[in-house]
Amino acid sequence: MAKCGLGCEAAVGSLTASKKRDYKVSNRLHEGKRPLYAIAFNFVDARYYDVFATVGGNRVTVYRCLEGGLIAVLQAYVDEDKDESFYTLSWACDIDGTPLLVAGGSNGIIRVINAGTEKIHKSFVGHGDSINEIRTQALKPSLVLSASKDESVRLWNVHTGICVLIFAGAGGHRNEVLSVDFHPSDIYRIASCGMDNTVKIWSMKEFWTYVEKSFTWTDLPSKFPTKYVQFPVFIVSVHSNYVDCTRWLGDFVLSKSVDNEIVLWEPKTKEQSPGEGAVDILQKYPVPECDIWFIKFSCDFHYNAAAIGNREGKIYVWELQSSPPVLIARLAHAQCKSPIRQTATSFDGSTILSCCEDGSIWRWDAVP
Repeated sequence: MAKCGLGCEAAVGSLTASKKRDYKVSNRLHEGKRPLYAIAFNFVDARYYDVFATVGGNRVTVYRCLEGGLIAVLQAYVDEDKDESFYTLSWACDIDGTPLLVAGGSNGIIRVINAGTEKIHKSFVGHGDSINEIRTQALKPSLVLSASKDESVRLWNVHTGICVLIFAGAGGHRNEVLSVDFHPSDIYRIASCGMDNTVKIWSMKEFWTYVEKSFTWTDLPSKFPTKYVQFPVFIVSVHSNYVDCTRWLGDFVLSKSVDNEIVLWEPKTKEQSPGEGAVDILQKYPVPECDIWFIKFSCDFHYNAAAIGNREGKIYVWELQSSPPVLIARLAHAQCKSPIRQTATSFDGSTILSCCEDGSIWRWDAVP
């Protein structure tokens, strides 16, 4: 287990908003009474940067942000299992560029939906319990990771339907995995975190031949020699409670627990002794009233800003490229009181969306 470095105090952001950018509510929608757990813009295809999707209950809905704060409904997919409750979604694409939506939730089955035909492209069965997060590899957007309550992370190929790798076992998580992310430039590296209070960094380098093989496999997906990755290269407890969201910021890691803050830290791995190393905690971004689990933050495409909601329906927008951290804006509306489960920040950061426990979607636009 990695140790936290001593002696260097983390830079803590001030909660006084800098007003660097002002946002106003430009729209709100109500999908229904079911909680909306996830919302995400499509960053994998430049043609659809203004398209976003939400999940709640057994439904996936696709929207487009239009000029003047308008939002158009493009399509909706309702799962055949009435008891399904989707918790997460991610945009991906097939090797021919077809846009895909990948969603998962309480029943543990991952649905890959072809957004062009509005039909199921594939269903991935393998996880033994519910799915808490799905993320797409930006450099190879037909690879997705899923984090599950069954204590494992799985790597899937949406083109062939193959489960390539399973990150679990001797060195794996000891409780639900709540969040996972691909490194932005190191194609072999991923990070995962969960209810065992740890963040783990894994390497796929020695298993990469299997990833490549998954693209050319012609036999049944079930016959593919799926490999177990049992040992992470780095394990750390930066937080003393559940860690429910983690994202890479270059080679640094942003992670969040239920202790009202996002923490930015640097993992210092030791190549000779995998799993060990040290951590430098660099910055802390306070988020008041953010002490319930399953609240996820989002970043714009270039990771200039992070937006996170809290249990009172407020949004905090933090500048990521400054030290000490600068609070760009604090967004609040008298009628938005429900916990915000996830935000979505547009490509350039000018639009921030939030999805709430009460089934509402809020759109905030930067004031020019």
